[in-house]
Amino acid sequence: MSKKLFKSGMIVSFMTLISRVLGLVRDVVIANLMGAGSNADVFIFANKIPNFLRRLFAEGAFAQAFVPVLTEYQEKHTEEETRVLLSKVAGTLGGLVSIVTLIGVIGSPILAALFGGGWFIQWLNDGPDAAKFEQAQLMLKITFPYLWFITFTALAGSILNTRGRFAVSAFTPVFLNISIIAFALWYAPTLPSPEIGLAWGVFVGGLVQFLFQIPFLLKENALVKPSWGWQHPGVVKIRTLMIPALFGVSVSQINLLFDTFIASFLMTGSISWLYYSDRLLEFPLGLFGIAIATVILPALSKKHINNEAKDFGLTMDWGVKSIMLLGVPAMMGLIVLAQPMLMVLFMRGAFGITDVEMASYSLIAYGSGLFSFMIIKVLAPGYYSRQDTKTPVKYGIIAMVSNMVFNLILAIPFGYVGLAIATSMSALLNATLLYRGLHKLGVYRVTRSTIIFAVQVVFAAAIMVAVILFNLPSQAQWLDWAFTQRAWMLSVLIFGGAVAYLLSLALLGVRPRHLKATV
Repeated sequence: MSKKLFKSGMIVSFMTLISRVLGLVRDVVIANLMGAGSNADVFIFANKIPNFLRRLFAEGAFAQAFVPVLTEYQEKHTEEETRVLLSKVAGTLGGLVSIVTLIGVIGSPILAALFGGGWFIQWLNDGPDAAKFEQAQLMLKITFPYLWFITFTALAGSILNTRGRFAVSAFTPVFLNISIIAFALWYAPTLPSPEIGLAWGVFVGGLVQFLFQIPFLLKENALVKPSWGWQHPGVVKIRTLMIPALFGVSVSQINLLFDTFIASFLMTGSISWLYYSDRLLEFPLGLFGIAIATVILPALSKKHINNEAKDFGLTMDWGVKSIMLLGVPAMMGLIVLAQPMLMVLFMRGAFGITDVEMASYSLIAYGSGLFSFMIIKVLAPGYYSRQDTKTPVKYGIIAMVSNMVFNLILAIPFGYVGLAIATSMSALLNATLLYRGLHKLGVYRVTRSTIIFAVQVVFAAAIMVAVILFNLPSQAQWLDWAFTQRAWMLSVLIFGGAVAYLLSLALLGVRPRHLKATV
């Protein structure tokens, strides 16, 4: 089992790496085109809502509710019954999402006012930022249909994942990045408002993602004619699980929307600085956290259905140790290299050194919560694979309310950086509650070997940080260098830190078998 999970995890990580690299290229192109000014704020705002929905459906509530039920049907029902389930899910979900999408397009002014309250107030009072509200509602009409495309993309991806075809769904986001990059390079610069061109890039990217998976569904004999099935037993179970799951595993994304709302009241650039720092956070989160969570959910679902409690706990332990191994050094590296990474990736065109400095503060704040964000991705499937969504929703609501309180407390003295700190704090709270719940249920408990492993990882990561800081050039040196010199030095620091980390682990006695032996 460990070899199979490791292989699947590597496949998803590799495909996700391609997507994340292109995602960084996309953000570099956007930063060069619009910097962190008013136009960038509006595009990032209009893109954040469908992007939030992508996380909710493709990596969150829908997948967490659908995969365990589909796994149950594939294990205990006939192939024809499974195809009927797919038909009913596609028709019911598609019908509902079509209505929601239509409402979202028509009601874009309400969405813009709801999530961009600061701009709406400016518009009511003819303030200097009134144009942001008008532009935001227009762009939402273009980007909101992305919800429709990504819903069916998520459905197709979940089906393929339960059948071991992880690479397809992991590679699919590449097409969104390619689309936005293409529109940013060749269409947006020709428009008076380049952000409109980027919005069309989001729309086309969603369409291409949807079309890409159809041939693979055909190959798996899983392409069915959608039909309405609100009362179908499988659909009832999925929607029962999905509604509370909306608040569970995706609570960190809901918190980011709260950040956007409050940031609309802050200085121009706040939304952009939070966005660019969040994008760098998403790189290791998607590469490691989401990749491990993607492969572990079907495995846990099968363990639960077949009443293999011991193997269930061992699989959870494999996921936790994998997150420790990759997440702790990624978190520490992100914090110490925040400013150099922003310089190398974004400091060109309209994105200057001031933007680098401002974004680095929020990146450090977000980075401090990276391990919490990642461990949530592994702990939450411990509930969803057992078809338990009530417990994580309770924890999610607690974390979400706490985030709102943290925002109010920290936004006044620290501005947009306070919003990032609040998000990291609420993620830590959510992760703590999720683990405590699993521990109380006897589903998963950290073993002595896992604690020893955690100490070894933290110690090795501390040595990595010391090596990086010892060799880290001053800001003045970074500014004096050309792009190629900056990129080379950043690569050397990352590579040197990785070598120091791995050597330290080896000296501390950590071996690959320590991961394999636990599953």
